[in-house]
Amino acid sequence: QLQASGGGLVQAGDSLRLSCAASGRTFSSYAMGWFRQAPGKERELVAAISRNGGNTYYADSVKDRFTVSRDNAANTVWLQITSLRPEDTAVYYCAARGTLLPTRVPSDYDLWGQGTLVTVSS
Repeated sequence: QLQASGGGLVQAGDSLRLSCAASGRTFSSYAMGWFRQAPGKERELVAAISRNGGNTYYADSVKDRFTVSRDNAANTVWLQITSLRPEDTAVYYCAARGTLLPTRVPSDYDLWGQGTLVTVSS
């Protein structure tokens, strides 16, 4: 199971750190992705990290503002978000894929967290 947390109502320019805690002993076997879905839009991958943490991926729209990291010993992946913008408003989901590397495709992921809402006011 995956449990995402850390969302909230913030102002433009603020920062947030989202967390995703995994239960079970096989967290290190999974590549992890952070997706978001805004109202009326498709779910999109914003950041991802390989299962050993050696590779990261960012969507162009969030590069230089989002940082993904993980601690396999703590069964946790984080998404640090800085310089938040109103267009970052969305439900953010963490997802796990049982391979070395993540992908952009939501259907490639095996496990999903429940989502945490980030609302950015201007």
